[in-house]
Amino acid sequence: MHRFIQFNDENIDSFLVMEMADLTKTLSRNADMNLKYGPFSYLDHKEETVYVSHFWDHRKREEEVHGLKSDVYLRTIGNLFETDNDEVRKYIEKVKSTSVPRFAKQLFVIGEETRLEEICKSKRPGTKKPFETRRKLYRQHFDAQLKVNLTKSVFTDALFNSIFLLLHAQSPLEQPVSINEDIDMAMPFIHGQITRFFETGSTRDVVKVALEIVEVVDEIVRKDMLNEYFHLPEDVYETVDPFNETFDDLKRKDPLQNQDILEEESTGEEEVMDEEFRTWHRETSDKGESFLQFDLDQGSQSDLMGEGVREGDDGDQALAMVQGSAQDTDREQYHNVKAQEMEREESGGGESEYGKDNRFAVPHFITPAVPTSEEKDSYNHNKGLIAPYQKKLQKMIEKTLEHKRIQPRTDLHFGRLNKKLLRFITDDNPRLFYKKQNPSSEIDAVFSLLVDCSGSMYDKMDQTKLGITLFHESLKSIRVPHEVVGFWEDTNRATKTSQPNYMNPVLNFYTSLKPGSGSEIMQLQPEEDNRDGFAIRLMTERILMRNEKQKFLLVFSDGEPAAMEYEQNGIVDTHEAVLDARKKGIEVINVFLANGEIDDAQRATIQNIYGNYSILVSDVEELPEVLFPLLRKLLYKSI
Repeated sequence: MHRFIQFNDENIDSFLVMEMADLTKTLSRNADMNLKYGPFSYLDHKEETVYVSHFWDHRKREEEVHGLKSDVYLRTIGNLFETDNDEVRKYIEKVKSTSVPRFAKQLFVIGEETRLEEICKSKRPGTKKPFETRRKLYRQHFDAQLKVNLTKSVFTDALFNSIFLLLHAQSPLEQPVSINEDIDMAMPFIHGQITRFFETGSTRDVVKVALEIVEVVDEIVRKDMLNEYFHLPEDVYETVDPFNETFDDLKRKDPLQNQDILEEESTGEEEVMDEEFRTWHRETSDKGESFLQFDLDQGSQSDLMGEGVREGDDGDQALAMVQGSAQDTDREQYHNVKAQEMEREESGGGESEYGKDNRFAVPHFITPAVPTSEEKDSYNHNKGLIAPYQKKLQKMIEKTLEHKRIQPRTDLHFGRLNKKLLRFITDDNPRLFYKKQNPSSEIDAVFSLLVDCSGSMYDKMDQTKLGITLFHESLKSIRVPHEVVGFWEDTNRATKTSQPNYMNPVLNFYTSLKPGSGSEIMQLQPEEDNRDGFAIRLMTERILMRNEKQKFLLVFSDGEPAAMEYEQNGIVDTHEAVLDARKKGIEVINVFLANGEIDDAQRATIQNIYGNYSILVSDVEELPEVLFPLLRKLLYKSI
């Protein structure tokens, strides 16, 4: 089936993203520094994140790499260590009072980047080539934008385009284009000012030059810029100083609904009732966005609280410190410890354990049900279809094992030296060596089959079960332990802080070798989303507990990972999970399932995730024929 139109079908090169992420961590000297794609490139020092721009997408490979590297250089070598955030904050506040704040902020960005580029090239001469590519591509872009803005009479944007072209002119004789009468009269002054960006030695100097230009532009243009080419995020530079707040600032400001006051004054001898209020109970088992939030807007005013005074207790401050701490203590703080443990289980896997993109994913392992008579009949039907492949494979493996068993183990030309050395003199072609141990009669391997149960598998699941039946029956006949696990994410229950992921081990390592096993495979059904990286990490943990020498993980899927908060980084996270598994000695192989021609974009995506260890099946009905040589090759490797 040909796809006619593709919407939002961006393919992420996971190798390139990981390369840029490693470069970011190295240059920033911060292992926690993150890398993300965005419309614009900037540094979010609060969140410790470097954003690289989509501006470099859909270009030649070398240009894309150089563009992304130049973004990383400017944010790490430049903004992180050389930009004065206080000066930037002051500048943002000053330009808010002008009529051209968008122009002013973008002017500062290109001025600061001009200064930082020279610093980067001075500290690391190897960055010259990427910056050369960056200037060339931006000049082409702004040259085209200048013509468009002049045609549409968007003069402020045209002025900014012209300033950028003059700032990065290839010749000192390059002259500005004519925009309108007011701007043309001020252009000689602006042209002279922008050259001072190359003489700046600090962020304060850049701010000074930019403010002088903004002051003139504010008088000669009627509107602010329409487009945004560079981004200066205000929220990144905003600061809230907690020490400027007084006790009065923390007091309640909104009035009560009723303003009545109790006539009776407090005497200090009132009866006080102590009541325990736990922060977790049955009513709050489902967490919301807020935690223990109260809105008190009704009641009568009294002098017992607020302006009233109460005699202090020696344990007040200590109690507040203990109850307010987020760390564990040696002594039990709470009466209900089980509730606390339940909260930790619901929080999902930690960033260090399953990756930062899966920190809110919660695994749920399902116990398979007893196969019904219909499932048994369907499985027997599949079993009959793959019987020729299974019997052929079984005979081939048994013959190979038998051949290895009857091979001579003594009188060899190489191996361990025999004690009977007389033949060295008596024989013309002496065989003086032997091999110490006989080969095992069993295959030292274990298989884990991970099956994508996302909704897009609805038209491929039946044939997938047929292929898995071939694997199961073949492995069972030669006594090779294996498991079959389906996985999916519950879209309806998923939130930003909790994403339940279900794992359905229809066959585990112990039940897979039982004579009557296999019908459970028919319980695999298409469900909802798929978080592949998380599932692969969970299967890696399970298979590493096995003692077999050869460990294989086969992933049956039909497309890209897709789950909540997983669209942008799903490919990269899955690729990282595959690399981690391979580093631990597990061979990860993907079986990509399709019902039609596989286009270049799909091939590139699978290549980015699994490398060359992927089998592309364009027609799922041919799955058993495709899997037969794969299984044979893997088993021969384990003998």
